[in-house]
Amino acid sequence: MEQIRAVIHGTVQGVGFRYHTCQTAQQLKVRGFVRNQPDGTVEIVAMGTSDQLKALLHWAHQGPVGARVTQVETEPFTGLADFDGFSIEH
Repeated sequence: MEQIRAVIHGTVQGVGFRYHTCQTAQQLKVRGFVRNQPDGTVEIVAMGTSDQLKALLHWAHQGPVGARVTQVETEPFTGLADFDGFSIEH
């Protein structure tokens, strides 16, 4: 299992990005969470196979209808993670 942290830039808050990320991650059987950041970005922390994470990141580059993704920054997630499923954090 791999773990990543992604920060999504652009028009990504107020357009259902977290909800649709959660739905997509659950379909892919990825574990982790998504949350809005105070600077207007969205953060995704996810755990899964390389293929699962690639699929989630591919989706995140487009996002839902209404989103305008301008940049996706990714890095390995090195924190302690023991996720039961995928959730939206507030």
